[in-house]
Amino acid sequence: MADMATREAYGKALAEVGADTKVVVLDADLAGSTKTGDFKKVYPDRFFDMGIAEGNMVTTAAGISTCGKTVFCSSFAIFASERACEQVRNSVCYPNLNVKVCATHAGLTVGEDGASHQCLEDLAIMRTFPNMTVLCPSDAAQTRMAIKAAAETYGPFYVRLGRMKVADVYGEYGADVPFTIGKANQLRDGKDLTIIACGMMVQEALEAAEILKGKGIEARVIDMFCIKPIDREAVIAAAKETGLIVTAEEHMINGGLGGAVSEVVCEEAPCKVVRFGVNDQFGQSGTPKALLEAYKLTSADLADTCEKAFANK
Repeated sequence: MADMATREAYGKALAEVGADTKVVVLDADLAGSTKTGDFKKVYPDRFFDMGIAEGNMVTTAAGISTCGKTVFCSSFAIFASERACEQVRNSVCYPNLNVKVCATHAGLTVGEDGASHQCLEDLAIMRTFPNMTVLCPSDAAQTRMAIKAAAETYGPFYVRLGRMKVADVYGEYGADVPFTIGKANQLRDGKDLTIIACGMMVQEALEAAEILKGKGIEARVIDMFCIKPIDREAVIAAAKETGLIVTAEEHMINGGLGGAVSEVVCEEAPCKVVRFGVNDQFGQSGTPKALLEAYKLTSADLADTCEKAFANK
């Protein structure tokens, strides 16, 4: 299968779950970019363009959900999670309503749009809200399963999606993907250290594990696609069995996946945790490839970080 951005897979999946007449979709004047336009083409009577007004969109989504509807609302991650932060907290999470905030264009790989659009804080924000489930799928097939799970599970969801095309992790788009909310997928076993990754960094983690293998280091790779509720059992097992965890995310190292994993480790099974991601910096304009290199988020950088951490284990 050709590489596909998770935002593209979201559009396809949304059109699929739209077969359920309870599904309603709202967008903030970005249907062409968020790919909610795929749903609009099939179910125009259940699609609403709310204009460039994310706060209003989320509040409207909350109201519609009280009528027994399953509401998906979308914008770029920077606007869905930060411009509409208060509305997500107070209008969706506080009353525990059936609204799914699906945010595209997350992370550095938004590329040329630059720092104002490169959301690096959303996982940290969204996982603190009570009642919120936070998902960060790695590829097209997993995105499909994430949207299906969100549609079938009552309650607030935040789904983090990307603009850049990414390689397959789980195979063809229509394939069955192991997907259970609150359970991670172990993609590779290893005894020396564990890389826990989410989103497009799962692909980088798998490549890094291959590099490490060539150096005699066996790395376990875990896809933590569900940031909240996090798979505590998988984290505890990794800590106890490998004694070293490296988290990898296209997000600030503060508060996101690295923070969530560190909390579990500190409470349950203390071991060394190294957080790999963006370190207290804003993004900048550039191609996705150039940005990943500039911020040292490539598989080679991850392998180097893991090698150094293992040497000081």
